[in-house]
Amino acid sequence: MEAVLAAVGATWVPAGALPAACLGALGLALGSFANVVIYRVPAGRSVVKPPSACPACGARVRARDNVPVISWALLRGRCRDCAAPISARYVLVELLTGALLAGVGLRFGLSWTAVAEAALMVGLVVLAFIDLDHMLLPKKVVYATVGLVGLALLAGAASAGQWRRLAVATLAALVAWGVFFTINFVSPKALGFGDVRLALLIGLGLGWLGAAYAFLGFLAGSVLGSVVGLSMMAAGRAGRRTAVPFGTFLGAGAALAVLAGAPVVNWYLGLVHL
Repeated sequence: MEAVLAAVGATWVPAGALPAACLGALGLALGSFANVVIYRVPAGRSVVKPPSACPACGARVRARDNVPVISWALLRGRCRDCAAPISARYVLVELLTGALLAGVGLRFGLSWTAVAEAALMVGLVVLAFIDLDHMLLPKKVVYATVGLVGLALLAGAASAGQWRRLAVATLAALVAWGVFFTINFVSPKALGFGDVRLALLIGLGLGWLGAAYAFLGFLAGSVLGSVVGLSMMAAGRAGRRTAVPFGTFLGAGAALAVLAGAPVVNWYLGLVHL
C-alpha cells in the first residue's frame, strides 16, 4: 500500500500529509456512521435500516444533510423539517474520529498498519461513547472490531513477512485478556466482562506496535480513570462504589499510546539498553 503515494506522484506534498488527509476525510465519514452505531446498538436496533431520521419529528435525513460536519453547520444544528436542535455531540464524534484517523495516517502512512490502527480507533470511539452513556461495551462491536483489526494485521504480516509482529500482537492480546479475566473472576464488581473483551482488542491493536505500547496503553487508561475518579470523589460527585466507564478511559489510553506513545517507548527502551 505504500506504493500508492509513489503512484500519485505528488512530490510537492509534505511527507505524511497525503495519508493524513485521506484517512482524516475517511474518518469524518466513519464518524458519521459511528454516531449511528453509538445510538442504535445499545437499543438493539439495526445499524443498516431504517435510514437516519430526526429523533424529534421522524423526518428522514436527506442525503445533502448527511455530509459530516458541514451539514450540521449549514443547518445551524437544527433539523431542516422541525427545527429541533441536533446535539453538537454528533459533530464532536465526527471530528474526533477524523482527527484520530488523520493522526494514524500521519504516523503510519498508507500501510496495513494504518488500516489496522484506523479500525481500532473507530471501534474505540464507538465503545467509549457507548460506555460513557450506558456503562456498556457491546460484544458485537468489540468482536467486529477485533475481526477487522485482525484481518488487517494478518494482511500486513503476509505482505511483509512480519509474522513475529503478529505473534507478539496475539500474545499481547491473550495476556491482556488473561489479566483482565482474572480480575473480573476475583472481583466482578470491580471490573465488568465487557472490559475483559476490550482488553483483548486493545492488546491486539497495540501489541502489533510492540509489547511496550500495549503496556503503555493500559497504564495510561488506568491512570486516566483513576485521576477522573479521584477528582469526582474530591468534588463530592462520586463515592468509592460509584461505577465509572472504565472502557472509555482504556480507549483514551490506547489512542494516546498509538499516536503519541513512541517517545515514551523509545525513552524506556533506551534506558533498558543502557
